[in-house]
Amino acid sequence: MSESLRDKRVLLIVGGGIAAYKCLEAIRRLKELGARVRVIATKAGLEFVTPLSLAALSGEKVHTDLFDLTDEVEIGHIRLARDTDLVVVAPATANLMARMANGIADDLATTALIATDKPVLIAPAMNTRMWEHAATRRNLATLKADGVHIVGPNDGPLAEGESGMGRMAEPEEILAAMAALLGGAGPLRGRKVLVTSGPTFEAIDPVRYLANRSSGKQGHAVAAALAALGADIVLVSGPVSLADPAGVKTIHVESAREMLSTCEAELPVDAAVCAAAVSDWRAAKTAKQKLKKVGKGGAPALSLAENPDILATLARHKKSRPRLLIGFAAETEKLIENARAKLKQKRCDWVVANDVSPSGGVMGGDRNRVHLVSTAGVEDWPLLSKEEVADRLARRIADHFAAKRKAAE
Repeated sequence: MSESLRDKRVLLIVGGGIAAYKCLEAIRRLKELGARVRVIATKAGLEFVTPLSLAALSGEKVHTDLFDLTDEVEIGHIRLARDTDLVVVAPATANLMARMANGIADDLATTALIATDKPVLIAPAMNTRMWEHAATRRNLATLKADGVHIVGPNDGPLAEGESGMGRMAEPEEILAAMAALLGGAGPLRGRKVLVTSGPTFEAIDPVRYLANRSSGKQGHAVAAALAALGADIVLVSGPVSLADPAGVKTIHVESAREMLSTCEAELPVDAAVCAAAVSDWRAAKTAKQKLKKVGKGGAPALSLAENPDILATLARHKKSRPRLLIGFAAETEKLIENARAKLKQKRCDWVVANDVSPSGGVMGGDRNRVHLVSTAGVEDWPLLSKEEVADRLARRIADHFAAKRKAAE
């Protein structure tokens, strides 16, 4: 990440939300990594952080007014918008996203956004109901179509004492997304990596389907972490409520068979991380119409067929097998024993094993305790955030290829 951000020029637009305090840590880290940070603070943003704190950390004047005479002698909003490598909006409130989506330019922040010809990354932050509102969803779709990149939001505690989707991404997540967009000489630069994430939905009829509780958080975090190290990522995702990771090519699928065919179409790759929780079974025959009850209290019989095993199928490819193939083992019992069996049966190189028993809160949660299983043995990792697990795994993948390259020299 450090090389990707060194000497880069970042324009940070601070929106009006309680999460604005996280921008202070983001600025500090960016400066440590050698980036230059200039700040535009919205009027609402200044209700949460002060110009003095922003200026002290960035070492630059904080810009607030579109009609600042000193700046506008040189058409300051144009200079700010163009004299940068990346524009970051954090927090991106529902109001700020709406103004961006509709091309409104009524203050310095929105004027700079509409004037820039550089990549734009937003970190949304708002109450869950605001995030899920139809207007916000429309605005988000418009921004994505316009080429705006999104990091977060996350699921977790919110300022109102509630909990849910809408929590702004943490500073390290935002920096990782920035590094992915800006590229750089990361240790995985030039490597193509395939990542699968989320559940699969297997249709029973036009209304019902078989699925599981996977949120996709771990797989998406892995994709973002690998991209931050310079890898060219293809993320094949089942149905999730997460935003696509910034700087990552994301392909959305629904069923296991769709996921497999998409993965095979992306071969060859240097590595594949199969983090998706793929449904083991599907309906042997999908009903064309909604199934009805059979008699009084009766239920239609459901015949199941086995889904293809994506991990094992990738391992069987002779000419285009990934050079490093990693599977995930989500177990509720005999964790290490089952992971070792999976390593052997699926013929993959590593297995990341985790206990997904309901009491652990891993499925849909923000933390994970994993064990990295390979023929060399078992590494027991501590309880970490899913982003930290992803960062550690990405670094291990980078170290693996570095060791291979050194051995070949």
